[in-house]
Amino acid sequence: MAAPIVLIKLSGRDQGDATDLLLRLLDAHGARVLDIGRAEIHSEASLGMLLQLAGDADASALRREVEALARDVGVAITLAEVSLGQYREWAAAQGRPRYIVTLLARQLLARQLLAIQAVVRAHGLTVRRVTRLSGRPDLDADASEDRAIVEFELRGTAVDQQALRRALLATLRPLDVDVSVQMDDADRRNRRLVAFDMDSTLIQGEVIDELAAAHGVGDQGAAITAAAMRGELDFRESLTRRVAMLAGADAALLDHVAANLRLSDGAARLIRMLKRHGYRTAILSGGFQQVGERLRARLGIDHVFANTLEIADGRLTGRVSGTVVDGARKAALLRELVQREGLRMAQAIAVGDGANDLPMLSVAGLGVAFRAKPIVAESADHAITHFGLDAILYLIGFSERDVREAEADAAAAEQGGLPA
Repeated sequence: MAAPIVLIKLSGRDQGDATDLLLRLLDAHGARVLDIGRAEIHSEASLGMLLQLAGDADASALRREVEALARDVGVAITLAEVSLGQYREWAAAQGRPRYIVTLLARQLLARQLLAIQAVVRAHGLTVRRVTRLSGRPDLDADASEDRAIVEFELRGTAVDQQALRRALLATLRPLDVDVSVQMDDADRRNRRLVAFDMDSTLIQGEVIDELAAAHGVGDQGAAITAAAMRGELDFRESLTRRVAMLAGADAALLDHVAANLRLSDGAARLIRMLKRHGYRTAILSGGFQQVGERLRARLGIDHVFANTLEIADGRLTGRVSGTVVDGARKAALLRELVQREGLRMAQAIAVGDGANDLPMLSVAGLGVAFRAKPIVAESADHAITHFGLDAILYLIGFSERDVREAEADAAAAEQGGLPA
C-alpha cells in the first residue's frame, strides 16, 4: 500500500505555538514534507504543507488529532488526502514555464485583480504566488502618491509572451496602471547593466529644443524633434537639420543648459540603488556628449556615448563631429558594452522613449519604454507610463523595503562620514 499523501492548511493568529505543536504531531506520524509555503497578513498566518506519511500511518487518525489540536489552540487546520496521481501531476508542473507579471498601480483594486485573473485563465495559466513589493499605504497621506506594486508568479504551458502582454494591456489600460510580463528565469534575477537614453528619459525635455529656444529658433526645432520622436523622420536627417539651426550660437549656451538639467522622476533614486548593488550604468544618446558628461559627474554614470557638438572660436558650427549616435549605433554600443563588461545580452536593460531607441530596446534582455510615444510603448516589451524611472527597480525584483533600507543605510553612512 502506498504511503498516504495529505495536504494540511493552517490559518489564524499564530504566534508560533500552533505551528510547533502541529509539527510535533506530524513528526510523530513520520511525515515527510513534500512542499511547504507560509504567508502572514496582519498577524494572520497561512501555512500549507504537502506531506507523505509513513507507510503504516493512518490518515484518518491524523485527521482526528489535527482537528483536536485546532480546537485546543484556536486556529483553523484542515487536512485533505491527495492521490498519487494528483501528486504526480503537481510534480510534473515544476518543469512548466513560469512567468512574472508585475502590476504597478496607485491603488490596488479588486477589479484589477479580476482583470488579471481573466487574462491569465484565458491563456491557460494559473497564479501560483502573489507578492506585494510596495509598502503598505498610509491612509492619512495623499492617495495620489500611493504605490501598489504587486508581483504575480504564473505557471502553465508555454504561451506567446507578447500576446499575453497585449491582452493584459488591453484589459488594464482603462484602469490607469502599468503592467510587465517576463519569463521567470535566472536572467531576470541577474541583470547587471542598465543603459539609458538621455533626453526625455534620464532627463526631462530635449536639450536640443532648449538650445534652439535660447538661440531663437525654438519653434522650428521643436517641430522637427516631435516628428523624429514619432518616427516620421529619419533620425540622422532630423539631427542634421536641428543642429544646423544652431550654427553661430554661443557655446556658453550649452554649458547653461547642461547646468540646469532636470532629472526625470525617480532617476536619482534608481541610479543610487543600481550603483549600490553593483550594476553598471550607461548613457546611449542621440543627444550631446557635453551634456552626458555633466550627468556622468552628477550621478556617477559609468559610460557615456552621445553626439559631440562641434565648436569653433567659442561658437557652435552647426555640425556634429565623429560617428553619429542613432538608433542602430545605440544597439551596437549596447552590444559592445555587454561584451566589455563580460556579460550576456540577457543581462542588459535598455530604457528609452523615442523611435530611435527601439533597436536597443529590442536587443536588450529587458527593454523598457519610459513615458514613451505610442509607437514605442506598443513595440517595446515593457512600458512605464504612470510612474517614475525608479519603477524599474520593481521589474528587476526589488521591493520598497529594499529601497528604504538602502536609503537609510546611505543616510547613516553619510552622517558618520563613511562612504555609502
